[in-house]
Amino acid sequence: MGNPFGKITDINRVMELFQDGSTIMFGGFGGVGSPPTIIDGILDKGVKDLTLIGNDTGFPNIGIGKIVSQGRAKKVIASHIGSNPIAGQLMTKGELEVEFSPQGTLAERIRAGGVGLAAILTDIGMDNEMVSKNKPIYSFHGKEYFVEAALTAEIGIIYAKKADPYGNLIYDKSARNTNPLVAMAADITIAEVEEIVPLGSLDPDEVVTPGIFVDYLIPSKGVNWKWAWE
Repeated sequence: MGNPFGKITDINRVMELFQDGSTIMFGGFGGVGSPPTIIDGILDKGVKDLTLIGNDTGFPNIGIGKIVSQGRAKKVIASHIGSNPIAGQLMTKGELEVEFSPQGTLAERIRAGGVGLAAILTDIGMDNEMVSKNKPIYSFHGKEYFVEAALTAEIGIIYAKKADPYGNLIYDKSARNTNPLVAMAADITIAEVEEIVPLGSLDPDEVVTPGIFVDYLIPSKGVNWKWAWE
């Protein structure tokens, strides 16, 4: 019997979605919670000129940092790049555009994109030219805020501990980080998962990301899901 659920696929199938110039939003915090199989697939395909949106640029050989370190990204929107010195070198040489956004603001911009808002108001970074430069100011209740645009992406890549065939997801402790927000804010969301369980096996109260936000499920390296639908 084949896969009757549609969302369950493999890395080769989803790689067709990635093209030069794609905008990719990724889950993860310093590499923890980033999808390693998908990231390696992007590297193997050789796509370039990517715009990456996520918390940070990982480490040179960990997480999304592997893509950045190979010069595959033209722009990064992140809260910091300090853990990846190659990202800093590329930025200094003018080979990587970096838009910095305070971590909480970045998370809220992604959440706003996921729920259909155009922008948010915040006063975080009002005294920091790197954050506030060229952003419109709005006065509300006698206080000034600047406008931060919501963030969305063509493709979102996330990592989860467990899924059922409909794409309902459970995360592993702190590896949850920004993954649920990214799942909401991308046109197409691809979840790399360590384990898939039969329908009805997940406690509804444990589900963090409903399957409605997930388009494709792929197994993490070394995982065999075939039994789940046979």
